[in-house]
Amino acid sequence: MNIHKPKAEAFHKASGVAGTEPDAVTVELVRNGLIAATEEMKTVLMRTAYNMIIYEALDFTVGLFDADGETISIGLGLPMFMRGMSDTVKAQLAHFGHDGIEPGDILVTNDAYITGSHLNHPTFSMPIFDGDTIVAFATCMAHWLDIGGVLNGITTDIYSEGLQIPIVKYHKRGVLNDDVYQFIRLNVRRPERAIGDLEAQLSAVRAGARHFQAMLQRYGRDLLLKSIEKIKGHSEALARAAIREIPDGVYEAESFMDDDGIDLDRPVPIRVKVEVRGEEMTIDLSGVSPQVKGFYNSGAGEASAQVAFKCLTLSQDFPINDGAYRPLKVIMPPGTVISATRPAPMRVWMCYPMTVIDTIFKALSDAIPSKIIAAHHADLMTANVNGIHPKDNQMFLYLGGLIGGGWGAKHDEDGMSGTVCINDGDTHNGPTEQVENKYPVLVERYALRQDSGGAGKQRGGLGTEQIVVALAPINVNTRCDHVKNPPAGLQGGLPGAGNQVGKRGKDGKQSIFPNGKVTMRLDVNEAYIVRSGGGGGFGDPLKRDRERVKNDLYQGYISPAGAARDYGLDTGYAQTGPSGHSN
Repeated sequence: MNIHKPKAEAFHKASGVAGTEPDAVTVELVRNGLIAATEEMKTVLMRTAYNMIIYEALDFTVGLFDADGETISIGLGLPMFMRGMSDTVKAQLAHFGHDGIEPGDILVTNDAYITGSHLNHPTFSMPIFDGDTIVAFATCMAHWLDIGGVLNGITTDIYSEGLQIPIVKYHKRGVLNDDVYQFIRLNVRRPERAIGDLEAQLSAVRAGARHFQAMLQRYGRDLLLKSIEKIKGHSEALARAAIREIPDGVYEAESFMDDDGIDLDRPVPIRVKVEVRGEEMTIDLSGVSPQVKGFYNSGAGEASAQVAFKCLTLSQDFPINDGAYRPLKVIMPPGTVISATRPAPMRVWMCYPMTVIDTIFKALSDAIPSKIIAAHHADLMTANVNGIHPKDNQMFLYLGGLIGGGWGAKHDEDGMSGTVCINDGDTHNGPTEQVENKYPVLVERYALRQDSGGAGKQRGGLGTEQIVVALAPINVNTRCDHVKNPPAGLQGGLPGAGNQVGKRGKDGKQSIFPNGKVTMRLDVNEAYIVRSGGGGGFGDPLKRDRERVKNDLYQGYISPAGAARDYGLDTGYAQTGPSGHSN
């Protein structure tokens, strides 16, 4: 029935009048409408993508941005992408200008120095118009398994890492730019799958644009944009209130990465300084190492500072938007491992920024110990696998790993076990059943790693061990760090176990490599081993409640030797669980 329709239309028409201020109800409706828009984008992408890395692992992020490229709403995904997508929209605006972008255009680039990541993340943006005026952008950044370039080994410049797509229009006024399409097809190894993921990204941005257009129709431009500004203002106020809870001061800390993949005996320093004054925070990343020869460089320095800041000022205020970052200033000179400049290689872009986040937490651990966690395994732990599939005699590409590891303990809680690293947020590991169905491998073992969590009053989370057997000859590339520099504990807590990579031969003998940067060829029935590290502990291990230590021993989280060594527990409890329960 349409009994209430005239009243609803009258309300929306009145509410869209220029000068009208949105009330609290309208703002809340807009807030949830923005969340719904990005959730729809996420769902569309997942249901139409061709590769597991998108539809299962969820290695993507979608978002809405205003006419200046500022973040309005981010669909839950990879936290590090939110800054890169905003910077990409801003770069696209700077390249074309508002007058050079037309209805029906869809813009694309994978320029690593703009997106802040690597070439495997093509980013598509669709402008949203109200009449002749751009009011927003719908944007999607997603991981492609292949973008050309060197497959096996370490790259030393961006040119060897694949196809670089400058800022171009993939569609112009709704018409496909066939030249760009052909360039992409010619430079990827499995074009039918890459183009399938490309089309899924296009579907996602179109869904976001449709949703935002519907909101424009409902509220009118003036009221909708004012509501968005109020949402940003609310986020800013909450962030400022959270900063006021942190004591004023200057806080510093340092951590080290193992190496850059080339100079294997030279640690890479990560030094940060955090200054808190009133309701503002400055994160100074000037002390981070200069960019390196190997492929661990990144442009995600500001993103890492924002992720740490959001964790420290976390509220239930969603959607995530740029209002929350107005009280934050980031100092970061160009040319570091997290602000790399051309032609630095960027393939493993995510590793160093995660340690930047852990180091920011470490710097503030004395000031606000109740809001800080110890370091986590800080690595994707991926095994990039490729070869010729015996079923169809075609090349296959599999981003193996993405396995969970240990997160650091908090002042009042143990760390999470088997959880994906902070860079990847909502990312999942690929289900074993799907992996074994699609690729010539057998996942023989995927289990928690005993004794990997750092000992403490609160124990660090456990890492995992994965053993994968080759059912056909395969190439395996691992790029793991924090083998030699394991996740640090806090307030007397011990470090977690470091990440590890190994191999098992046909004879069943295992060997663990001295570093995590390995390129190997496996024959049938040989296996690669990936062990993720554990989280750092929090507080003196000897102060851990004895019953909790016994329970850890009973559950197999720690060994009798570990219980005795780290907690001083009588190893007689190896045979008897907590409260006398038999093992």
